[in-house]
Amino acid sequence: MAPPARGLLTCVWSRRIAPADTGPHRIVPDGCVDVIWHRDSGELLVAGPDTRAHVASTAPGELVGARFHTGRSPAGLGVPADALRDGRVALADLWRPDRARRLADALAATGSITAAQAVLTDAVRAGVRAEADPAVPALLHLARDGARVGAMAEAVGLTERQLHRRCLAAFGYGAKVLQRVLRFDQAMLLARGGTALVDVAYRAGYADQAHLSQEVKALAGVSPTELLGI
Repeated sequence: MAPPARGLLTCVWSRRIAPADTGPHRIVPDGCVDVIWHRDSGELLVAGPDTRAHVASTAPGELVGARFHTGRSPAGLGVPADALRDGRVALADLWRPDRARRLADALAATGSITAAQAVLTDAVRAGVRAEADPAVPALLHLARDGARVGAMAEAVGLTERQLHRRCLAAFGYGAKVLQRVLRFDQAMLLARGGTALVDVAYRAGYADQAHLSQEVKALAGVSPTELLGI
């Protein structure tokens, strides 16, 4: 990616929803923000950073999405991440309506998933008007290491109040919630990779398996075994 879009997106993705798969599905917090297009309906929306599970049904058809790196969405969308927290917002409400409409028309004209992914990626890159908060990489590193909020603030030269405001704008929530979401995401990656839950708890930084279960229930709305289907 060319500056200032370098490092903006973590991936572009696609998914085909079959008629048999349209029932409620559970989307759990992962620290990311996505721009999502539904080919059949033409809907173009932004899924904000979640602090709890989002359960929804999706109409049959093809989905194409662009996922921002954690903390990078304000540079690409032009709004602070906390304005999108736990929300699903039409892209036209964030960008100029004519700009969002041109993107929707360009996506509708594509003949393949690959072409749609390229159009969506180019549109997001073209919308960048500022660099992401330069403190984001350090804050993510500190949060993943479980640093105390005071230590995080000191490490990046901020007061705790300033840190809270910067975290809200970049990530959608404060440092403590950021730590919980990142730890939960890491735990789910380990568990889905076949690691036993007792070992997941230790490796992801939970006090014990009971603490893991408590946090999964709080963030995902179900127990670890229910979430993982085991």
